[in-house]
Amino acid sequence: MRPEREPRTGEVSRPSSAVPDRDDALSVLFGTSTALFASMAGPAHVLEAANPAFFTAIGGGQRERTGVPLGDLMPELEAQGFLRLLDQVYRTGERHVGRDTRVVLGVGRRAREAYVDFTYEARRDTGGNVVGVRMIGVETTQVKHARRLAAEQRALLEQIARQAPLPEVLEGMCRVIEELSPDVIVSVLLADEEGRHLHHGAAPSLPAFYNQAIDGIATGEGAGSCGTAAHRRQKVIVTDIATDPLWDDFRELAGQAGLAACWSTPILGRDGRVLGTFAMYHRTPRAPQDTDLALAGLFVDTAALAVERHHAEQARRTADARERAARDDLSYLLTVSTALAGPLDEGQTLRRLAELAVPALAPLAAVDVVEAGRMIRVASAATTGRARELLASHSAVRETEDDAVARVLATGLTEVARRTPPGPGPWQELGVTGYVCVPLMDRERPFGVLSLYATDGASLDGHRIALAEEVARRAASAARNARQYAQRAALARDLQSGLLLPDLPDVPGAQVAAFYHPAGQGLDIGGDFYDVFPRGDGSWSFVLGDVCGRGAKAATTTALVRHTARAVAPLLDDPVGIVKAVDRALNDRSSQENNGFVTLVYGHLTPVDDGLAVELVRAGHTLPLLLDAGHTVTPVEAHGGLIGIGIPPRLDAVRLTLRPTESLVLYTDGITECRAAGTEQYGDARLLKALASAPARPAATDIVRTLTEDIEAFTNGRTVDDDQAALVVTAEGPSPRER
Repeated sequence: MRPEREPRTGEVSRPSSAVPDRDDALSVLFGTSTALFASMAGPAHVLEAANPAFFTAIGGGQRERTGVPLGDLMPELEAQGFLRLLDQVYRTGERHVGRDTRVVLGVGRRAREAYVDFTYEARRDTGGNVVGVRMIGVETTQVKHARRLAAEQRALLEQIARQAPLPEVLEGMCRVIEELSPDVIVSVLLADEEGRHLHHGAAPSLPAFYNQAIDGIATGEGAGSCGTAAHRRQKVIVTDIATDPLWDDFRELAGQAGLAACWSTPILGRDGRVLGTFAMYHRTPRAPQDTDLALAGLFVDTAALAVERHHAEQARRTADARERAARDDLSYLLTVSTALAGPLDEGQTLRRLAELAVPALAPLAAVDVVEAGRMIRVASAATTGRARELLASHSAVRETEDDAVARVLATGLTEVARRTPPGPGPWQELGVTGYVCVPLMDRERPFGVLSLYATDGASLDGHRIALAEEVARRAASAARNARQYAQRAALARDLQSGLLLPDLPDVPGAQVAAFYHPAGQGLDIGGDFYDVFPRGDGSWSFVLGDVCGRGAKAATTTALVRHTARAVAPLLDDPVGIVKAVDRALNDRSSQENNGFVTLVYGHLTPVDDGLAVELVRAGHTLPLLLDAGHTVTPVEAHGGLIGIGIPPRLDAVRLTLRPTESLVLYTDGITECRAAGTEQYGDARLLKALASAPARPAATDIVRTLTEDIEAFTNGRTVDDDQAALVVTAEGPSPRER
């Protein structure tokens, strides 16, 4: 069966010159946008129009011109395969989508590496002939750099954690920053124990004579940027070394090294002691940008961690016992952090806390929390089963002043005693000789207490008490995170359930089935939605769409689309008019409410003698698919642009009839664009094959089950990056053979 495409009343054919008019509208739309837009014509891909963001991205200057083939304007694209992709789109008319694609823009010294998400799509005249290619994209270079920065930061922290030599860590840090900011030269100087002199730490790009000359400089006012920063204990920014009085004694040396500006930040320890300085040099006079200062702030903390770890290692080398104790503590805390980071359930986290405390910190441990004004023992641990039972059976009383747990909850302060706890309890039977009660804090308020009990064979010294306080701090943080996770997950589920139908309605003459799979961990409200509802005249409306973005704004946009469609559907017979009403509602939002564009497929279902009459409109969404009785899958060609972008969309209604057992399948691009473990996408071809493999004479639920099972097999349990939704409508009734 082939769909019948009907033009709307009053619509007339336009000459091919209408295509540039549409691109002119897109040029206006993207004129002030950070998105990249370019329109090419003909097989030579002559650049007809582009927005300022496109010209800025490709280098500006002599490249800011149109009317020339893109290959002449940007010759570097040929070797990178982008011109071949343009040829392919122009030749086949099929859209190409690139995600996080690397491209080198420019040639020679002006060349730069960039990453973009882009779409190549064919430009067609009114006859459907391809006349050019349009590119819409977003540069993701900064996101890529941010990921790289996070990866490099993680690698440095891993180096520090595995106790790599300090010079290796510092030099690696300098090189990372210089790679992220090619115009910057980085130097780290280390302070001596008294903080009066600075010595060379790392500066891989500074001349050796310069590093030797400043090695050992005294800190003080006027001792260059670094000496002054260490003296003042605050950031010192010198934008022009040639004129700044702080550099009077070092100006000639800086000139020989070709240095014109220097921004220095003191590296401070957790105790406030000056550990050194972190400097960023530049070869031309200039002030730091916000990104420079942010980068410096980030790596100063890393440098402080590295230097302090180095000092700790030096101290441990002088005393084997302290070294072993510190290593054991670090190993234990790492084990604690790893174990506590695993569960996302507050009760399980607190139970693990008690188990981790025994026997590492004490032979007996208990955790009490306040719930609804009452003290509840949620966990206990001991070296023997009998001791654990005794400890679990005892519960502190919040209103009793003699109870140590109650006092710690009231004051938020750790309480330590080398005696049996006051008040009733199984202390004699357990052989308790001392205790420490550590508060579990949620911000500034205690919500529970970790109690450790010593026996005749164990003691609670200062070292164990300090360790217990650190473990309690980490456990409290993990418990708080688990609680917030549970609250956020519950909120997201509640909001999402309010945006999706709890149950699909019974539609006369049809079977309707759907599925929805949120992206990630399901903590954000998704942008995919579907709805089926009666129009009041015996026909039914159906809609499936995708809202730009995620979260609260996406939720409000989804609600606006659904409620607008439900409100106007009984009033208008034309699906085109209903979608235009939704577009008008989206464009009438204030700038604070605007959450970008929306794509959707909207239509009407009407039971008829030979099946279901369907009239639908596609607004920028993926093409609907028709599964006929012979298990052939055919895209339903329906043309229409995005809605909610401020430009009236051109929409066409398509009419077709679903014969008995035939199905209409709507889906979002989260299905076709999901990826397996490698870089392979699920894709349109696999989707068509999966639908064609449905059982003979499938019900709508059979099709949904077949599709979801194939997607799960493809992703193999991998978390998807985008929401996935599908809606299936199957015509009921006897097959043509039975009739």
